[in-house]
Amino acid sequence: MDDSPILHGRRVTLRSLAVDDFAAWQEVRHRNSGWLNAWEPRRPPSQADPARDRKAFAARCASRRRERQLGTGYGFAIIVDDRLVGEINLSNVIRGAFQNAHVGYWMDEDMAGNGYIPEALVVACRFAFEEIDLHRLQVSIVPRNARSRRVVEKLDFRCEGLAERYLEIAGVWEDHLRFAITTEEWCLRGAALAATWLGPSVD
Repeated sequence: MDDSPILHGRRVTLRSLAVDDFAAWQEVRHRNSGWLNAWEPRRPPSQADPARDRKAFAARCASRRRERQLGTGYGFAIIVDDRLVGEINLSNVIRGAFQNAHVGYWMDEDMAGNGYIPEALVVACRFAFEEIDLHRLQVSIVPRNARSRRVVEKLDFRCEGLAERYLEIAGVWEDHLRFAITTEEWCLRGAALAATWLGPSVD
């Protein structure tokens, strides 16, 4: 399989980030720093900020490419009308008996509320279950992050409960609600999700 797949929804395109995306990625990350930083891990002080340092961004792109080649992660820029508006990532891919990936996503605040993230997540599910043969996707969300919770609620992902002090976010060990979908659920509901979110024009 191509290690840099391009995935299409009805309005969104998912593709890997490249070094040439630095200016667009830098702009959207800077403009949304307050919107995003409250929900993300702190960067170690010794680590260069890829939103400020082109070399650090290039290293990030190279790391994501290695993950794709190894099958351990799949990172995608979310593109709407040729504009980079966010990211969705399948990370920590574990094979063997687990066949699981963790899903993370973020969106430009100016573009939020238009259903782009749910659409991107349906595209990512189709890729995970129909192309790379995963069994399960997991989304972990800080309970008070209402916008992120709304995404999985729109798609009726199954809530598996509360994981206490699950991840360190913005310097605090935060509880997370864990939501999941399995390939069995996708077989039952995938066509309906695709019809609702991707529409008949999807490739």
